Amino acid sequence: MVENEITIKKHRPDLKEKSFFFISGLTVSIPFTLFFERISQSLCVLLPVFYANVCAIAIFAPFIEEFAKAYPLFYRHGETEKSIFLLGLLVGLGFGIGEFYIYVFLYGVPFFYRITPVLTHAALTSIVCYGIAKNKPIRFYLLGAGLHLVNNYFAILGGRWNFMGGAAMGMAVLISYYLYTKTSEAVTGLYLS
Repeated sequence: MVENEITIKKHRPDLKEKSFFFISGLTVSIPFTLFFERISQSLCVLLPVFYANVCAIAIFAPFIEEFAKAYPLFYRHGETEKSIFLLGLLVGLGFGIGEFYIYVFLYGVPFFYRITPVLTHAALTSIVCYGIAKNKPIRFYLLGAGLHLVNNYFAILGGRWNFMGGAAMGMAVLISYYLYTKTSEAVTGLYLS
């Protein structure tokens, strides 16, 4: 060992820690998102209704939600690429389930409309966390938020959403799976020299 060298042991999250990140998607990321989305809606209020929706739902919401879901993982040390990816997937899954309950039980959206967004949130957060693991968080944050933006924009348009929004959600899942195959058991280099 070289003098002044810091060694960080490889960390593998156990079931309790995985559960914590899943629950944080429900209990931390949802309120964070609701708070900042409320602010973004007030910023867009002077626009005509369609443009206000595009501003708040298609532009602000994806960037707020992707940050809210991934921020618990930005300062993890000693994690492997696979564990950061998995924890991101769990946070996104928790967020998606929380959002599912809000839309179905509070807003009365039909159950089957909200099933695929649960998986999409998990995939989008894992994409962002892949970027964290690979020391390229901005690039993959923009990818995740961009896919989310496309989905939300076509959801606003209504009927045309079926193809383009669905394509964005499908792409998110496929990209997530592809990136998972690129992760390893190597300790992430984030913030390490």
